[in-house]
Amino acid sequence: MAKESFDKEIQFLRMLVLTSGAYNRQQFSERLGISIHTFDKTIRRLKEIVSSTYQHLPQEERKEFAETIRFSYYESTDPMLLFLFRAKSLKESESQRISLLLAAMNEQALTAMELLDICCTSQSSDLSLPDEKTIRSDLKYLEEVGVISRQTGARPYRYRIQNDLIHRLTDDELYDVYDFIDVMANTQVPSVQGYLLRDGLKKHILRQQSEKLAIEPFLYKYHYYSRILDEAHLFTILSAIRNRRKVRFLYFSPKSEKSYASKNTNPLFERDTNGKVEKTLPLKVVYDHQYGRWYLLANGREGIRKYRLEGITQIEEDESVDEDIFENKMNELHAKIQYSWLIDTGQPVTVRARFYNPEGSAPNFVRERVLLQGQWGQIVQEDEHSFIYEILVNGTTEIKPWLRSFGSSCEILEPVQFRREMIAEWKEIQAYYESV
Repeated sequence: MAKESFDKEIQFLRMLVLTSGAYNRQQFSERLGISIHTFDKTIRRLKEIVSSTYQHLPQEERKEFAETIRFSYYESTDPMLLFLFRAKSLKESESQRISLLLAAMNEQALTAMELLDICCTSQSSDLSLPDEKTIRSDLKYLEEVGVISRQTGARPYRYRIQNDLIHRLTDDELYDVYDFIDVMANTQVPSVQGYLLRDGLKKHILRQQSEKLAIEPFLYKYHYYSRILDEAHLFTILSAIRNRRKVRFLYFSPKSEKSYASKNTNPLFERDTNGKVEKTLPLKVVYDHQYGRWYLLANGREGIRKYRLEGITQIEEDESVDEDIFENKMNELHAKIQYSWLIDTGQPVTVRARFYNPEGSAPNFVRERVLLQGQWGQIVQEDEHSFIYEILVNGTTEIKPWLRSFGSSCEILEPVQFRREMIAEWKEIQAYYESV
């Protein structure tokens, strides 16, 4: 995974996709909280990334930057976060050094000192030579992300590429594994590591074949850009939860006029930001599949707080907390969200709704969907025409879109205020379709 953050590029690409080029340079810069000069520099940087990513292709097949970011109905399987991970996960010196290390360990198992000698003799003269500490740090990183494995035996330890999977499987088995990873990466969360594995397998399969074969049997059209872009912070947060550590970050709420602020190091050029510095104990990450949003539930001075991952920048781990404190905070959170449809921590209320069965002898897809998606709710009454569904939830805000999605097949019965809200909304919708 990435060793550097790329908050600015993530916010940049998100706005570029969502606005579809509707902003000019000045508007774009103001919304992001950066200067026009930084905007132009970021555009140049992204163009360089695209050029380097596709440099192995013939000239007529290379992608221009505009084509890379343009939404394509049939090419949404190449997510932009993966584009950033490929491009900015390593510095130039690290990229060359790690490439040398991997190439050497692909042939045989080597020790850290043997790898140091290889780097010193093979690395470009214009880059500084690494020392033993740097090589051991690289090996530790590669071992943590599963690229290499340490061989059993006495010291000094030997390391080799962990590629047993692709060598032990037949071509047909590799195609089956590729198809499975492709489906899972495009339909499940989180997905970034799946995309990385998919691309690695794809390159291996193409190298092994004398002619390029079609290995893209599936097309995906249900894709949220934000879902994948926000995964950049996911693994940092999950690591902090696993190690019971607090996190610090600069947060921009969805209502904020800006979504990013440059991290100034020169005090003469400091600027005010709309972001708020937060220090909190992360407890749970929740994904809202209906809107493609990630949420962080955490505990701070004000108790349970909720953050949208898309507004988090400059995140880093802070001090750890005692296990007893962490468990208490986690139990407090579970008590708060016990009846949350998603992340609501309001007062519990019982919702009763009547669902009408489809007419005719068609399969009862309404009932099947309610049973599948209705979480802990229950069908409490049923006849040949309809059934009544009942659930206890923290407020009605989060369950409303789900109930509304059934259209005329769903009627809210209780609570009365919720029923009135739905009636008012449907009347408003009806007014849109009245004759002019």
